[in-house]
Amino acid sequence: MGKLYLFLFCAVFFASCSKKYKIEGNTSLSRLDGKMLYIKVPSNGEWVKIDSAEVVHGLFEMEGNVDSVVLASLYMDDDCIMPLVIEKGNINVKIDNAGVTVKGSPLNNRFNDFIIQKNALDDRAYEVEHMESQMIMNGDDPALIHSEIEKRRAELSEEMNKLAKEFIQENYENVLGAGVFVMIGNGLPYPILTPVMEEIVNEAPESFKNNELIKEYLSVARSNMDKMRSARY
Repeated sequence: MGKLYLFLFCAVFFASCSKKYKIEGNTSLSRLDGKMLYIKVPSNGEWVKIDSAEVVHGLFEMEGNVDSVVLASLYMDDDCIMPLVIEKGNINVKIDNAGVTVKGSPLNNRFNDFIIQKNALDDRAYEVEHMESQMIMNGDDPALIHSEIEKRRAELSEEMNKLAKEFIQENYENVLGAGVFVMIGNGLPYPILTPVMEEIVNEAPESFKNNELIKEYLSVARSNMDKMRSARY
């Protein structure tokens, strides 16, 4: 009988441990000392706090239970610092002058790799804009400037679309797919469906299309596009 109780205790213990997350963070920014950081998740159209920690001597820590994997955001006061995935395991957050890095757990590692690639493309986009300014200052032919810069912008746009599409498709069945899709949409002036976003939705499994975030975004985006089409006629 004692062995049975021991077995049941161990089973409960390991089951509870397997659902725990732990966030360990550090920052080299002294201005963050004494600041409160929050983990917020979307709920009924609002961002709700589920955890918090004070930065003390550049360190902060949060931990708790996770019933399901969720894409959350790290906040300081009302400012969103960085999206991150709350999932079982250890999550490491680093904040410095270069930005915010979130690694450790499987989906956060995957998301971090995507952010690194996206940032590299953003840097190249900045270089193209700088190149245009330099060509203008050098007195280059305007037609040549337009041709060269538009070519480079088109190449970068294609690379960015390819990166986003492949990442979302690889993550159709987890929170990253829907989360990044909505993040891209939120980066537009107002919710619409770009040709690439249409492709992503058309090729997606039903589980992706039935995600509440996706359904809500598609509803607003398609309504906006209907209004735009009506305004043309």
